[in-house]
Order: sequence, then structure tokens, then C-alpha cells
Amino acid sequence: MKKLYYTSFFYAVLGLIAGVFYREITKHSDFSGSTVLVALHTHILILGFFFFLIVLILGKLFQIHEAKSFGAWYIVYNIGLLITIGAMTSRGMLQMKEQDISFLPHIAGLGHAILGAGFIWLLILLGKRIK
Repeated sequence: MKKLYYTSFFYAVLGLIAGVFYREITKHSDFSGSTVLVALHTHILILGFFFFLIVLILGKLFQIHEAKSFGAWYIVYNIGLLITIGAMTSRGMLQMKEQDISFLPHIAGLGHAILGAGFIWLLILLGKRIK
């Protein structure tokens, strides 16, 4: 359970840093256009910080963290989230330089797909613990 708390804490700090980073990097670069960096802050806070707080509560209520495949789920979900964050950060920085790499949205999409699979997996784990 402490691992879930520390993971949530990590994503809270990372999400706050991402918000400050977006504000400062665009101000420093005199950038006023559109970039995916604007959504990075909320992605990290919701999919990382709040999500792992919810999983922590589910652990307390239903001992979901004791399920056999919970450790594998934890790794897969975090990989999906880190892929998403990395792709969004890279793409946002390139957009500020008025460049873009066409495959970066696909990598972010892969990260989102892994997250989606993680949501379903977690619901299956929860369903088994409720029975």
C-alpha cells in the first residue's frame, strides 16, 4: 500500500512540475501558439496522482493490491503512463520549435491504449476481489 502512496506522491510532484514547466518554457520562449504541453499537467495529475489515490482507497477497502497479478498490472500501467508523458513532452517541445515528428502522436496513442488496457485489467482485479 505504501508503494501506491509513493507512486501517487511522485505523480503529484511531476504533475505540478509539468504545469510550472509549461508556463515558464512558453514564457521564456515567447511562444503563444498551441502545444500539447498544455494538457501534460492535467494528464499527469489525473492519470497518475488521482488515479493512484483511488487505487490506494481500493486497496484499503478491497485489498486489491493482494491480487496475484496486481504487481504486473502496476508495472504495465506505469509504463503506459510514462510512454504517454514522454511522447507528449517530446511533441510539445517540438511544436514550440515549429517542428513535429509524425510518429509521436502514435506513440502517445500507444501509451493511452496501454492505459486503457490497464483500466480494464484493474476493473477485472476489482471484480474478483468484490466476489
